[in-house]
Amino acid sequence: MRRSNLIKVQVVMVLAVLIFVGCSAMTGRQGAGAAVSDTALTTKVKTSLLADSVVGGIAIDVDTTEGVVSLNGIATSEQERQRAIQVAQYVEGVKRVDARNLVVRR
Repeated sequence: MRRSNLIKVQVVMVLAVLIFVGCSAMTGRQGAGAAVSDTALTTKVKTSLLADSVVGGIAIDVDTTEGVVSLNGIATSEQERQRAIQVAQYVEGVKRVDARNLVVRR
């Protein structure tokens, strides 16, 4: 059952990537190559968070701009928050991780 959910999440992420790339390219904010690169990083980070046994992943939103990954949402503990930051930092291509908006539920 868990594997089935992971596959569903990956399919949704791929669809979100395709939509994001199309919208970013149309708005002219970034070049198409930068949008694809950032979107690929977002997908890699989110997939890594979902696969990690310490990080819940579902309550953490991931955004990437020019290689800087922003983690937003609610972590269940400081350990989960720190692990999410670590997982994101280890993804190849990530320049920096901004976790100011990743808070611990008290």
